[in-house]
Amino acid sequence: MQNNISQVLKNLNILDLNPAYSTGNEWGASPDAQILNSDSPVNGKNIARCKMATTENYNAIIIKAEEAHSYWRSIPAPKRGEIIRQFGDALRKNKEDLGTLVSYEMGKSLQEGFGEVQEMIDICDFAVGLSRQLYGLTMHSERPSHRMYEQWHPLGIVGIISAFNFPVAVWSWNAALALVCGNVCLWKPSEKTPLTAIACQHIIAGVFKANEIPEGVCNLIIGDKVIGELMTNDSRIPLISATGSTRMGKAVAVAVGARLGKSLLELGGNNAIIISEHADLDMSLIGAVFGAVGTAGQRCTSTRRLIIHESVYDTFTAKLVKAYGQLRIGDPLDQHNHVGPLIDTDAVAAYLNSIENCKTEGGNFIVEGGVLQGQAYTSGCYVKPCIAEVKNDYKIVQHETFAPILYLIKYKTLNEAIALQNGVPQGLSSAIMTLNLREAEQFLSAQGSDCGIANVNIGTSGAEIGGAFGGEKETGGGRESGSDAWKAYMRRQTNTINYSNTLPLAQGIKFDL
Repeated sequence: MQNNISQVLKNLNILDLNPAYSTGNEWGASPDAQILNSDSPVNGKNIARCKMATTENYNAIIIKAEEAHSYWRSIPAPKRGEIIRQFGDALRKNKEDLGTLVSYEMGKSLQEGFGEVQEMIDICDFAVGLSRQLYGLTMHSERPSHRMYEQWHPLGIVGIISAFNFPVAVWSWNAALALVCGNVCLWKPSEKTPLTAIACQHIIAGVFKANEIPEGVCNLIIGDKVIGELMTNDSRIPLISATGSTRMGKAVAVAVGARLGKSLLELGGNNAIIISEHADLDMSLIGAVFGAVGTAGQRCTSTRRLIIHESVYDTFTAKLVKAYGQLRIGDPLDQHNHVGPLIDTDAVAAYLNSIENCKTEGGNFIVEGGVLQGQAYTSGCYVKPCIAEVKNDYKIVQHETFAPILYLIKYKTLNEAIALQNGVPQGLSSAIMTLNLREAEQFLSAQGSDCGIANVNIGTSGAEIGGAFGGEKETGGGRESGSDAWKAYMRRQTNTINYSNTLPLAQGIKFDL
């Protein structure tokens, strides 16, 4: 495996010691920069190192980005879309290498790594079409010989702070749309997955260079929370798009709100699937298991809770326990395995702490958890997916743990199930498994799920590019990716044109001189 990874790093231009920042094809770092190691949760080995940016580096990038925006916004949107089309093609050429690096640096399965790069390709395709559809509205004026319309203009610099669990896809959701809308971008990736970000920057920088686009349109900065705080407090960045924990999102919202900036927040999830008495149980099993153990439970859309009708509870639980007994846990680059490692030992500690808290509150584990030991698990990051019977009001059930812990809750009526589903602080993704049309429609109605995503007969995990992605309540309220999410990256302007030889006022106001 190590020889293959070495070739992947070479193909993606990953060095032994990578620079701290990039404004395109210009890369740099301060001589006294701190070193950040990226160690793989797969085997605990160091993949490569990179340098950390300084405050001086940050300010220089912002100045470069401001200069670049004056140029980039003047390019017609369809031509910006053409450049993003080329970026999508470059991703197609690098899909296997980049997907492998995503899997190795983050720990998700190889198929999920490839899927993440495919999401990047898909959003590029979406953005290309969008570049010819940045529509405004026209309106009839109450004044004669007047015309009204609205149009959309780019904001300027869009700051993107991404999380480790989707180290490249969520950046691309933001960057592809922001760029076709005429913005420039500054990306701070997670300190836990800097190498995938550096690889992406090399790919997009090559496209920009081929099109003779100046430095500063698409920028990368490697750093810790100090850089994140600089971004959130910087009035030169009109929009901060941040993905991460609810705790982090609240801090971002306060900082950005204090300067009256805009924030686009994608935060925690505590997602449930309702298993109805009318469900196809075999199909439900697939959605529940993948939702709970995919990416080792480290998706914001991971299934945390199963709310199961009492009449099928025992039958479905037996199927679930049997399926968990068949899970293969190990190296995510081995496509025979279902579950890879958690991101690091801190995540393992949080997993173990949640299990203990659940037991203290009265949770009954029908599939026990634990940390895996042995030669195949030398990183110390491999854990057992586990299942506990709980009550929805347990403090630990109300909390999002980024790990493969699945909570089972029994219900009698659909109204009770919906109340349980909604009875958590988070509001990202939800699902119901039912063949009953009335149940499905009730779940999707205003009296149903309070989440930003509500599915019928598919799980909570996984989303297509065409729909807007995001959630309510402590999930932050942001929307990324498809539909009209592009409006978050632009400012609306209402225009009125008077083509008469008089100047009548609105609302019939008279002002004669």
